[in-house]
Amino acid sequence: MSTDFFVQQDIARRKTGWLVVFFVLAVVSIILAIYLMAAFIVTAGEPLLAEAGRPVPPVRGLWNPPLFLGVSLMTLAVILAGSLYKMSELSSGGEAVALLLGGRPINPQTKDLAERRLLNVVEEMALASGTPIPPVYVLDRESSINAFAAGHQPGDAVIGVSRGCLAYLTRDELQGVMAHEFSHILNGDMRLNLRLTGTVFGILILAVLGYYMMRFAGSFRSSDKKGGGVAAGVFGIGLALMIIGYVGVFFGKLIKSAVCRQREYLADSAAVQFTRYPPGIGGALKKIGGLPETSRIRDAHAEEVSHMFFSDAFEGMFFNFFATHPPLPKRIRRIDPGFDGTFPRVAPLVETGVAADKVAAPPVPERQEEDIRRFLDKFGKGEPREKGRARAMPLNPALVMGQVGLPGAVPMVYAAAMLAALPQDLLAAAREPYSARALIYALLLGQDEAVRNRQLEYLRQRIEPPSYRETLQTASVVAQLSDEARVPLVDISYPALKRLSPDQYTAFRGHVETLVKADEKIDLFEYMIRSLLLRNLDVHFGLAKPVSPRYHAITPVRTPFAQVLSTLAYAGQETQEAAQCAFDQGTAGLSEKPPMLPKQECTLAALDEALQELAQAAPKLHRVILGGCVACIAADGKVTVKESELLRAVAGVLGCPVPPIPLQQRPVEPTP
Repeated sequence: MSTDFFVQQDIARRKTGWLVVFFVLAVVSIILAIYLMAAFIVTAGEPLLAEAGRPVPPVRGLWNPPLFLGVSLMTLAVILAGSLYKMSELSSGGEAVALLLGGRPINPQTKDLAERRLLNVVEEMALASGTPIPPVYVLDRESSINAFAAGHQPGDAVIGVSRGCLAYLTRDELQGVMAHEFSHILNGDMRLNLRLTGTVFGILILAVLGYYMMRFAGSFRSSDKKGGGVAAGVFGIGLALMIIGYVGVFFGKLIKSAVCRQREYLADSAAVQFTRYPPGIGGALKKIGGLPETSRIRDAHAEEVSHMFFSDAFEGMFFNFFATHPPLPKRIRRIDPGFDGTFPRVAPLVETGVAADKVAAPPVPERQEEDIRRFLDKFGKGEPREKGRARAMPLNPALVMGQVGLPGAVPMVYAAAMLAALPQDLLAAAREPYSARALIYALLLGQDEAVRNRQLEYLRQRIEPPSYRETLQTASVVAQLSDEARVPLVDISYPALKRLSPDQYTAFRGHVETLVKADEKIDLFEYMIRSLLLRNLDVHFGLAKPVSPRYHAITPVRTPFAQVLSTLAYAGQETQEAAQCAFDQGTAGLSEKPPMLPKQECTLAALDEALQELAQAAPKLHRVILGGCVACIAADGKVTVKESELLRAVAGVLGCPVPPIPLQQRPVEPTP
């Protein structure tokens, strides 16, 4: 099964189309069922109307066009209202799903060892894949083993785990589960799942409406025979709606089963490729089978979002037809062909004496250990920014494109080593909302003394004195960091910054914009922070909406694509001839090649405008756009930190998770 990121993004988009088809079929079936019920009532009531001397409908029999039109319009209105209500409720992204299920956000500074282990695994996965680090929630009331990822896009994703995951899974098993969930984040499944939730709720709303009509009729009290007849009629209609509504539930389960099952196999396969350790996810699935609670979720809202979970939320229940997940033994045998169907006895780790953070994965090869040591010698304690710009890394375009959405085990190892090498006080600051703001301010302070003084004076006048003092303290540590160490700190700060209040974020956003513009120009590092950090946070705080595809061919975006490639070419090359060669490499895959723009037109403002257009390209075009950008910067066989930062910004805007270049392959010695 293909795990190509761009292919899977397009498949997810096309499955959304099938979701619409299934939804229409379900709605048509429900309309027909309600119409038949209404036609029966009207037909049965004709003798009574004639006996009472009242007008009889002019059209008799089964086919009644006015009645059919009325039923269709009313049914469509109810179903669409239900779907739109649920979609609106979930419009804030993954956080809404986590709260719906009773999730508790894990404090990024938690002292609980099991929670800290989980956060470390999530941070490593996010850094290795090039995605924003998602907030993590715990379902404290669920003792089973299960997890989910929810959101519209990686920038508003959340990870949720049941309490059983923390109690029963070792680190390598937890890593396998998280790799499965990150596959859903990377392959575009989350947006599909949210749309599926809204769709199914609209179909279910008829059953809910029928239930409340039956309750109303049951509570109706009247000594009048006529009033009792009305109550009986309301009860009968409610019962009929409830039955018809559960026909909708049947269709809902059918839709979820049809859309989701193969995506679960894909996520399992991707998890194995991500970690290169099949016993991780395989062990977690086996423990689900051996645990009495299995993966069952008991929350009342579990049915609405059952398709989002790692394993079947109704595992082991009778009459679980059209399950959203493949059978557990089949999933395990795809990972471990030798599985004999026997599930292990499962007990909490604290009772078995197993180290919760034990990693049973094979040891790192000796050559890779050497590469990591070289990497860490440079990382986190390298030369100041103005001197570190010349250092370059080898760049293999095929490797970069192959790791989009599926970074593999090597970036995972590097990400873990990188987290261990970062200064612990800066990591602590990135994980706390108040301190994370000071960290971002410190990262944006300029190297020029005059600019830096203007920025500090602005902050002294605009932010709280304690925050200003913390910015100064943090800046002294940040000044000693290499460029490669700065970007991960920005990534790690996402969950903490999402915990700001709307007013706090508005003020923070204004301060960031002012610091970026203090020198009246924007360097690439500043641009990347503003582009990635604020773009994702703006969506979270409701200041922007997720971008939807608008362009499905490369021709409408040739001009903005040329703008981006021209900027990349000038940023990475020192001569006009070399820049032209790089630009030609980037456009080599186009049938109609656009001209290269003059250097004076390649401003960051123009780049930002071009990226806004490219962000509206369909997923199938992202391979062409990103592939051209990678080919452009790889024209000379290496990538500088400056080029790496710009590529990261481009990939982030496109929604293509690219592992940071330093984590993909070891850097080379500084170029003269």
